[in-house]
Amino acid sequence: MEQETGMSKPVAVIACATMAFLYVAILYAPTLILRLPAPSSVKEYLIRRFICATISSFMSLVFCAFLLPLRRREATYLFRVYGIRLDHLWQAVVFPLSLTCLMYAGSLVFKSLLLVDSWKEHMHLGEGNSLNCIKDILQNFLAGLSSTASNVLAWRTYVVAPLTEELVFRACMIPLLLCGGFEIYVVILLCPILFSLAHLNHWMEIYGRQNYSLLKTFMVVGLQLGYTLIFGSYASFLFIRTGHLVAPLVAHIFCNFMGLPKLFVRRT
Repeated sequence: MEQETGMSKPVAVIACATMAFLYVAILYAPTLILRLPAPSSVKEYLIRRFICATISSFMSLVFCAFLLPLRRREATYLFRVYGIRLDHLWQAVVFPLSLTCLMYAGSLVFKSLLLVDSWKEHMHLGEGNSLNCIKDILQNFLAGLSSTASNVLAWRTYVVAPLTEELVFRACMIPLLLCGGFEIYVVILLCPILFSLAHLNHWMEIYGRQNYSLLKTFMVVGLQLGYTLIFGSYASFLFIRTGHLVAPLVAHIFCNFMGLPKLFVRRT
């Protein structure tokens, strides 16, 4: 990254902390600032969140573009700084996804065993041959895919949240911290701290789901913070190692799809 003047470490950290705060604060702007009426449905609530997350991501990109000490500010150059590029795209997808699958080796093996059990049960009941079984599995998969595509919660989990979070917490923050003079290993540890703290906005929601039990809430929030901290470090490593935003993005979507890795199952 070409630099005209250096950026101090405090400025880089304050800028990143500001973007993290704005990312969360703008989500609550419709009710706390604009005083809009409460949404009438979950769909309306999430659509508001989608709009707010998009606005905050765009603001972070613009803010970062003005703050970074770059000699050139053309759109194509800025896109490359943000990791939005087309060269070596397949490596940025295949290698990180393969690496992420290692963390979910237990989950993938378990799902494969369940699939084999389903196939054996289908054959044992005499409901058809193996080709019919494969056909049924494909039909169920396509039906589930179609249902997911029309589900607003799925759009939040697999599209809006991963894309906006990676734009703000990886594409914007990592270049700022690197320009601030931080070592790569420090960036890989510092950036996820802001990423995990930003997830504290779910505190009250989790508190209500846990029947207002502080102990259970602390346990759930602690697990969430720990997991997001580990994943944030991993995503930051992928972004720095590949220079591609799509690398942490595909890993983020895959992790959201798989959930927490299975460490053990009650199975012979």
